[in-house]
Amino acid sequence: MKVEEADRWDLSRKTAVITGAASGFGRELALLCGAAGMRLVVADVDATGLERTLVMTGLSPEKAVVQRCNVAQSDEMDLLARTAHERFGGTQRLFNNAGVIAAGPIWKATPQDWAWVFGVNVMGVANGIRSFVPAMLEGGEPAWVVNTASIAGLVCPPERGVYAASKHAVVAMSECLHHELAQTGKQAGVSVLCPAYVDTGIADSAKHRPAELAATNPEQAPIIDRTREAMRAGRLSAADVARFTLDAVLQRRFYVLPHRRASIGLEHWLRDFLAGGAPSNPLKGA
Repeated sequence: MKVEEADRWDLSRKTAVITGAASGFGRELALLCGAAGMRLVVADVDATGLERTLVMTGLSPEKAVVQRCNVAQSDEMDLLARTAHERFGGTQRLFNNAGVIAAGPIWKATPQDWAWVFGVNVMGVANGIRSFVPAMLEGGEPAWVVNTASIAGLVCPPERGVYAASKHAVVAMSECLHHELAQTGKQAGVSVLCPAYVDTGIADSAKHRPAELAATNPEQAPIIDRTREAMRAGRLSAADVARFTLDAVLQRRFYVLPHRRASIGLEHWLRDFLAGGAPSNPLKGA
């Protein structure tokens, strides 16, 4: 990257909007973006966690805004976009990071499981793109979108069917957005973050599940418990992944794969696909 090109991508005095910022990747991204001199608009349904994130950034209200926001609701995302515009004049970095998880055999998933997970994981990203990208393109500054998917958006583990389907959708949306942004001729792009097990707090996301969508897979609890244990045992922290992600944005990389060993599952899937065979279980040996 040339020096003058790097200057145009300098994060200082730019604005980052981060959903799911009350914990996990969102919080760590907020800390890094704030330390880099960015102005922040951070959002989550967890208002208490958001306030904790703001305190941790050390930023004044002149440089950071917290806003409770359910990303599944298009009007709330529109309001978040208006807040970013009114307070800071626009957005140059959008992190569609909010996410939730449901688990269990897919035939036992309830309609509420599908509605909750797809509402947050899929429509949250779709709403972010619709609410922010047009103004980001019109702003004329280098702009970038990061959509948080998962390694489960690239492979299909058993007992994670609803979650994996939602994250595959995020990868698909991101790939389409990549092509569409390239066609605009603007200095804008997208990355899709696909981590494996990291202790982000997503295993506890059900505590913020809407009451009207409470009915869940009866076999979910022990699977979520195992998932939580695997996340806590992960070698990379949420802070590690956040640093990896910001480096990827500076390098304009589309696929952000912080867990390189997880790519072995992708190689197995490709071999199965090309051979016309059944897919290998990506959790075997994990």
